[in-house]
Amino acid sequence: MAAGTVVVLALGLAGCSGEVGAVPSKLPAQHGGSLPAAVSEQLDAALAQAMQWSAASGAVAGVWAPWAGEWTSAQGVTTADGKVPVSTDMHFRSAASERPMACTVMLRLADAGQLEVSDLVADLLPGLPGIDGITLGQLCQGTAGLADYRTQFGSIFVNNPKRNWSDMELVSAGLASTATATAPGAIWQDSATATALLGMALSAHTGTSWAELYQQNVFGPLGLAQTSLPDNGRLDIRAPSPHGYAAAVNPDGTRDCSVVLDETRLSPSQGGAAGGVVSNLEDLKTWSQALADGRLLSGRSTKAQLATIPLGGDAPSWQGYGLGVQKIGPLFGQDGEVPGFLTAAYSDPSTGLTVAVMLNNSTAGKGFAQQLAMQLASIGSKAPAPGNASTPLIELPWSVEQTAAALQAGAVCQAPAEAPAEAPAE
Repeated sequence: MAAGTVVVLALGLAGCSGEVGAVPSKLPAQHGGSLPAAVSEQLDAALAQAMQWSAASGAVAGVWAPWAGEWTSAQGVTTADGKVPVSTDMHFRSAASERPMACTVMLRLADAGQLEVSDLVADLLPGLPGIDGITLGQLCQGTAGLADYRTQFGSIFVNNPKRNWSDMELVSAGLASTATATAPGAIWQDSATATALLGMALSAHTGTSWAELYQQNVFGPLGLAQTSLPDNGRLDIRAPSPHGYAAAVNPDGTRDCSVVLDETRLSPSQGGAAGGVVSNLEDLKTWSQALADGRLLSGRSTKAQLATIPLGGDAPSWQGYGLGVQKIGPLFGQDGEVPGFLTAAYSDPSTGLTVAVMLNNSTAGKGFAQQLAMQLASIGSKAPAPGNASTPLIELPWSVEQTAAALQAGAVCQAPAEAPAEAPAE
């Protein structure tokens, strides 16, 4: 795809301040009741099956269908060998939030006239080699042509979760790898390097830490009181929270399902400057809906963020990528993986259908969380409205059966080890 066809717009000067308090939703009003019992039972069963296939000890999930009601569920226990039940208010590492939030911060700065999406990263980070010709917008849209540092460091992240990483260390690894790099603006690539580089660039440009940038532009305006960006030195998760697990990674990159590591104490630095977000189910739902309805941005910025390009390869035509946001059918959002946790959250800006999931075992990979979210969305989309109220027609290009088959195929370690081992010393 030619660079000129990539949706990277120079945005206007519509201001966005760092207001504090819940910015009102633009989605249809949520029906106050629960989803019908038959629908809730199907959702409960799907979540329980996904827990088994992912070898998770616990999970939380929610489906919000504004015309019919809502369903939230917490299943399992907080530790692999424990008895404390998981609850829906528990905190977890939410990698699904990081890239969309970082790109939303960029767009709010553009709305405020502090930068343009077409600005060159090299102008914000002068002297850093390997970034010529890359724009801020390309970092968000996945067209910067950067290799993914997770390819090089993924096994270390899992096997030594407490190791502290510098932003430059992560970004340099991605810039130095030419095996999967392409020319800027050529094709879409899933790269954590791009998000980390965006974090470095915006922090340098504003002279502001990412904890403060998130607070000013996302957490505060949306009233996300349960969402935070911990310091890199803080290894624990805000209480209450479940433990997080992952199977050890062998030297060849395969998983050793007989060795399950407790990844709960982990350095947020793995995600780079804009990574490490901790959240809970309610805040993840609020954030997902705000991303879909554009309540934090000007109309022009929202249009730019949700305008997608094809993923290429064998990806179906109903999938695409905008400025830090996935599109699957009519839903917008993101999936994510950090050692110990899988998360995904998506929302339909037209009907308000929203789904959010968390599993406390990351072994199956972030695509597993996406498939689970798709399955729950498929079930929830068919929930009938009460009484004589109208039920929207939501055409999802996948079925419950298709997602179930994909989840089963993605089950790397279907049963956890009897007792998790301590991660090796960093």
